[in-house]
Amino acid sequence: MAFRVSALNAATFSGHRPTGSGDLTVETHGIAPLTADQRYGHPARLFTVWFAPQVNMTGVFTGTLAIALGLGFWLGLLAMLIGTVLGSAVVAYLSTWGPRTGAGQLPNARMAFGDLVVVPGILQWGSSIAWDALVGLFGGEALAALLGIPFWSAVLIVLAVQGVVGFFGYELIHRLQAVLTVILFITFAVFTVKLVSGHDIVVAPSAAGADLAGAFVFEVTIALSLAISWASYAADFSRYLPSDSSRWQVFGCSFAGIASAYSFVQGIGIAAAAVIGEHTADGVHAVMGGGLLGGSALLVIALAAIGSGVMNDYSGSLALQTIGVRVRRPVSAVIVTVLAFGLILWLHAADTATRFTDVLLLVSYWIPAFVAVVVIDWMLRVRGRPSIDPSAEPTARRDALAALFTFVLAYVVAVPFMNTTLIQGAVATAWHGADIANFVNFIVALVLYGSYRLLAVKIRRR
Repeated sequence: MAFRVSALNAATFSGHRPTGSGDLTVETHGIAPLTADQRYGHPARLFTVWFAPQVNMTGVFTGTLAIALGLGFWLGLLAMLIGTVLGSAVVAYLSTWGPRTGAGQLPNARMAFGDLVVVPGILQWGSSIAWDALVGLFGGEALAALLGIPFWSAVLIVLAVQGVVGFFGYELIHRLQAVLTVILFITFAVFTVKLVSGHDIVVAPSAAGADLAGAFVFEVTIALSLAISWASYAADFSRYLPSDSSRWQVFGCSFAGIASAYSFVQGIGIAAAAVIGEHTADGVHAVMGGGLLGGSALLVIALAAIGSGVMNDYSGSLALQTIGVRVRRPVSAVIVTVLAFGLILWLHAADTATRFTDVLLLVSYWIPAFVAVVVIDWMLRVRGRPSIDPSAEPTARRDALAALFTFVLAYVVAVPFMNTTLIQGAVATAWHGADIANFVNFIVALVLYGSYRLLAVKIRRR
């Protein structure tokens, strides 16, 4: 018996779609694969769609954690770059699947997981809400400081605008990110100049010995978690590209957008840690010198949160459909936005740094095993084929069960290596906080699922 992903073509999952660049009508088309005559665009647009969402205060705040961990400027910068490059490469590779399938990342995962994709689908949907909260937190703080209104009401404004963009969908998101790339780069470049000219940014390490080594590894994992968190979204924003799009261009533009943006803003965070700390919006306002320039910076921070949040709303809407909920894509995008509100208020209520780090890590620990499983299935399935229709690909029941079993087991094995306030792994504790759970998660899944699929292939050939 085999599972088929023909459910991808259900009427609820198709609908109106943009016909070309600049078509800003509401996209009701959901997870149904796009046919060759429905594709358009050039890989170059992937640079801005991946650059703008990363240039926000979430990335800056993540950079400040390197100093909080005691790494100092140069070691913090090195650890951040290692994690960022590794995570960005994974997302860029998965982005190349969009043109080859015409489908998003979670719908593509049905080829490996079959109907059991509901498990990573639920995790992806929950992660979308969590990421909405992580970026909306800083957008709300900035708008509250700018307008002098309560934090909760500022968050509502940010989420409302974000929800409208997510409702319109794919083309408006691409257009918005292209505009925001210019605005955000200029604003954060001015912030960098102000920071460098008025503050001592090169801080020496405050940790030493084994504590320093543990902090370095932990910072690599934090940076990796930030970048690789987009892996389950990757093909969502390249699925409209023509099937003959250059894979190297798709990879290169995606990688350059994510890696350069994260390196830029996390580098700012490392340099500005002493000024910003947990008071992110007020810190930026002070560095910019207050007045019109400071106010403009706060407005841009709010816009940056919206630019990043719409990506979560969009992918969350596709995840909800992937797990079988037959609701139109624009409606499911709004659902994700609404549910993020409560989580934002929780993050803001107490120790922001600790809660932020916990949520960041917990929503990404599952992703490396997910990547290992879908990549192995993809490599065995594609075998030189220029394109694949995921709605026509069979998935054997035993393969789907093996994928889910590997996915769950890899997470369990990685638990002792985790370092959060909720999960204090024995190994991570013994290693002075060094968290390598993401790497363990990936390697275990790669070995287990890879061995199973290779053995299954040999048995079927006999």
